[in-house]
Amino acid sequence: MYMKREKIQIGMIGMALIAALVFAFGACSSDLDVRHLGVTAVKKLYNPHDDKALILKSTASMTFSWEPAYAEDGSGVLYEVVFDKMDGDFSNPLYVRPSGNNGSENEAVISHKELNRIAAMAGIEAAQQGTLKWTIFSSRGINPVKALEERTLTLIRLAGLANIPEQLYITGEATEVGDDLSKALMMKKVGDDEFEIYTQLEGGKSFRFVSAKTGTPLDFSVDGAKLVEGGTSSVSTTGIYKYRLDFSTGSFETKEVTKVVLFLNWAQREIELPYKGLGVWELTDYTITGLTGSDNSDDRYKFRMESSTVKTEWRSKSSNDSKPTGNASYYYMEERDNVTQWTNNEIWKTPATDGWSDKTYDFMFSLSTSGEYTHNLVIK
Repeated sequence: MYMKREKIQIGMIGMALIAALVFAFGACSSDLDVRHLGVTAVKKLYNPHDDKALILKSTASMTFSWEPAYAEDGSGVLYEVVFDKMDGDFSNPLYVRPSGNNGSENEAVISHKELNRIAAMAGIEAAQQGTLKWTIFSSRGINPVKALEERTLTLIRLAGLANIPEQLYITGEATEVGDDLSKALMMKKVGDDEFEIYTQLEGGKSFRFVSAKTGTPLDFSVDGAKLVEGGTSSVSTTGIYKYRLDFSTGSFETKEVTKVVLFLNWAQREIELPYKGLGVWELTDYTITGLTGSDNSDDRYKFRMESSTVKTEWRSKSSNDSKPTGNASYYYMEERDNVTQWTNNEIWKTPATDGWSDKTYDFMFSLSTSGEYTHNLVIK
């Protein structure tokens, strides 16, 4: 009985020793892991130079670059470009963004529009001048290390609006849904501060852009060549219009769409699609006749759009000229300005058939803002 109790005691002591060793090894391993995650500070900033002055432009960008840092374990280093106000110390920075290639490159290309947003966060007003400072943090994912240098950057902001909505709608008597705010049409967000819509507007009646469909939203309108806060807009004649608004620059583009056609590539036949409403053009129960040979058998097609400014083509967003994949994304459309018979990104009729002629079709071309710009072709 005595020997049995002794064995139990020795077993318990052994287990305790093993646990202690495991704990000690784990702690040591953890220390090693943390130590191996250490990196050096960036010693030298390259570009832009200190006290750089920059007039921001809507389509430009700037490259930030610096000397590489090094990790203790010899692996790759991650970088962040960090901005702060002139009286800040980067402990609670104004803005942080990773460098190129998800933070692995020792440079970052930052658009002027992004710099414009950073300047706005610092309290610099639209079209006004102000100064920020920037530096680089290096890390292996934790414990970021601040560069040994800091630099200043003086910016003249874009002449955009101070209040930039997260979403935008169009409403008013001139619109397809009338002046009921709750029915306002959502615009498509096509950039950080950009929205667009294709819609029918009634001439001589007013419309406006709003930030929400309920409550008391912010109102915007176009005045001359500028996008402004408040007010209403109108068009002189009833038609289908495209409006694209850029809040970062306070500018807009517009055109009246006069025709949308399905273009059969080989035959160069154009089949006009009437406007159905809410950004959709549609033609149903249409029979194609009179095509023979290659005009009839080549399955490739695309869409063309005529407007008050220029003729454009709408083709697949895919980067190649290939047959349908079976995925909805194959039919997603993108506007292109090179209008010619043979181009890349053409669409192929599906299912492949023995020709276009003597068949009845439904065609639908959708620039609705509720989803991707797309189209549909049904052989009946």
